[in-house]
Amino acid sequence: MAQRRKFSEEFKREAVGLTRLPGANVSQIAQDLGIGFSLLFRWRRELDVHGKKSFAGAGMARDLEILALKRQLARVTRSGIFCAMRRRSSPRNRLEVRGDPTPPRPVPGSIDVPMPEDIGQRLS
Repeated sequence: MAQRRKFSEEFKREAVGLTRLPGANVSQIAQDLGIGFSLLFRWRRELDVHGKKSFAGAGMARDLEILALKRQLARVTRSGIFCAMRRRSSPRNRLEVRGDPTPPRPVPGSIDVPMPEDIGQRLS
């Protein structure tokens, strides 16, 4: 795999400066410099949008920030503040409510339901 080329801030600014000359052909300038014309247009757009803050570098500050956030997340996760591990449920305690001091009540079944004496007469 080919190594990615890196261009200095000064090279990028000079290349964009060449495109701003009167009668400049961006495609020809890019070909002379050995870069793609779309890359040259991207540098030009970045310079127009960000001005002096353009071409900041390889993003070292961003990488350091991401690394610090990953460390902080690992620390918080280990301390148990972020989330607690969920216990697996078993068939025995699936219906059980944790932290409730009252014992579970029996659920009335069909045997426990009182039936009126004359139900047979009503249905027929």
